[in-house]
Amino acid sequence: MDKFSNFPTTPISPARSGAQVTPSDATALTQVSRALYVGQGGDLDVTLADGDTVIFEAVPGGSLLPIRAEFVRASGTTASGIIALW
Repeated sequence: MDKFSNFPTTPISPARSGAQVTPSDATALTQVSRALYVGQGGDLDVTLADGDTVIFEAVPGGSLLPIRAEFVRASGTTASGIIALW
């Protein structure tokens, strides 16, 4: 039973779906994330929803980054076990 199923989904509400991420320089995520979970630490090279590309350096394993990412780029990403949440 989901007591919150009738509540609207907003940018600050908990994630309802997710998918494993395979970093790629050419393929965007299936949809813009609300957050990224990093299972095994390292660098995370992302393109954010507004088009800015940034590298989060030395992200610890088990981190949850509340970012709206469009791409997780392979060229600068050393982290693994990445899950996009939306």
